[in-house]
Amino acid sequence: MKIIQITSGPADTNGFLIYDDESKDAVLIDVPPGSAEFFTRKINENKLNLNAIWLTHSHWDHTGDVPKIQEKFANADLLVHKDDEYRCLEPMKGTKFSLPFKIQPCFPNKYYADGDTVTVGSISFDILHTPGHTEGSVSLVNNADKTVFVGDVLFKNGIGRTDLFGGDYKLLISTIKTKLYTLPDDYTVLNGHGMKTTIGAEKVNNPFVKA
Repeated sequence: MKIIQITSGPADTNGFLIYDDESKDAVLIDVPPGSAEFFTRKINENKLNLNAIWLTHSHWDHTGDVPKIQEKFANADLLVHKDDEYRCLEPMKGTKFSLPFKIQPCFPNKYYADGDTVTVGSISFDILHTPGHTEGSVSLVNNADKTVFVGDVLFKNGIGRTDLFGGDYKLLISTIKTKLYTLPDDYTVLNGHGMKTTIGAEKVNNPFVKA
């Protein structure tokens, strides 16, 4: 599994290009504002076939450049958990403050749920429904490379905010303990903001939720 990361947009949001070097099939995990040109360049440089966009959740800072990517790669499916679809369709609603810029809507055509498996080339990911930051937040677990993409559920020494519409602090803590902390300690956590960490490190060091 090859991973190319960008940190982009006013919220310094992480987006990821994942691809199978043999088949050249690729997916994007989250597409923050300002990332489309970078991702397009990397897809073309590596001669990749973009199959899909997988959203960890539907906050605007993770979906902002989805429409630009879909303009260039019309055959790429857009996947999200059904509980988070409404924000994709109306991204300017439900924000804590009025945004000083326009976020265009995007339109999922496929959905995943807890326990599903999604693939890119020969690489597979298990879907964990990990609500609390949003209703439909998901984490994508690649067991072969011991990696989990968690969106804004868990950070290095931090957790996702729950003061936005759809957030639930108690549910988020339960989600981390019962879903993410059941993964092996050596799994790398790639999140939506900030530096990567591991499940084991957060069990010991996270001041909000320790194992």
